[in-house]
Amino acid sequence: MERRHIWVLGGDQRQRMLAKLLRDDGHRVHTFGLEEGQQPGLEGLSLAHCVILPLPAEKPEGEIYTPLWEGRVEVEQVLEAMRPGQLLCGGLVRDTLRHQAQGRGISLVDYYAREELTLLNAIPTAEGAIQLAMERMPTTIHNARIWILGFGRVGQALGVRLHTLGAKVCILARNPAQRALAMSLGLEAEPLHGMGEWLHCPHLVINTIPVPLLGLEELSALREGAWVMDLASEPGGVDQQAAQTLGVEVVWARGLPGKVAPHTAAEYLKDTVYHIMEELGV
Repeated sequence: MERRHIWVLGGDQRQRMLAKLLRDDGHRVHTFGLEEGQQPGLEGLSLAHCVILPLPAEKPEGEIYTPLWEGRVEVEQVLEAMRPGQLLCGGLVRDTLRHQAQGRGISLVDYYAREELTLLNAIPTAEGAIQLAMERMPTTIHNARIWILGFGRVGQALGVRLHTLGAKVCILARNPAQRALAMSLGLEAEPLHGMGEWLHCPHLVINTIPVPLLGLEELSALREGAWVMDLASEPGGVDQQAAQTLGVEVVWARGLPGKVAPHTAAEYLKDTVYHIMEELGV
């Protein structure tokens, strides 16, 4: 790819590493919201061939997600600094941001809607979840009963790896085809709607579905000492207040790729952005 002018705005260690990788490829790279202290501002943003927002692109209140910077920048400020026709890439893009960009004539692409990224991103997510489980469980993964809610890309990557380590894995999924796939891989599988019947069994429940699923009734059914790991993006799948009331430990482990394997996650993201730029002729 020819040298391009690229801005990387906000994000975690993954975005910081992404900026480095882009520079190593010879691109002119500006960053904003990736370091502590005073930021240089958004002047020159309109000159960029591509502007890359984090994953997720924004907080619910409309601010760019900047966990490495104590400051604040509104999505609207970024859009105001851009020009019509520019390429804006972000992850888990909300409809509000999509409509705002469309109204300004900005070409917005959700890179996390791309199959090549979500498939590969599931690998560090699964590895990070296993690392977290091994650090927090008083037993081995081997022979532990682990229930996974959902069997999408993350559920599949995680279920197979846990099974290889000797865990007794059960997949709870709505889709009969997903349950059949789980069984074809040597995993147990049950319907998601009947989970209350099964929640007394596992030592660990891992949720991958970004929909409230584990409320007071479901959490009450857990065996003593069982805990929950929530890998879902906002709003998550666990009623945190109910869990606190019942004394059930819940670990909301979002953004694992950027924490456990930022270099690998950045490489996946860089390649995906390159694909988008090539397809759009940027």
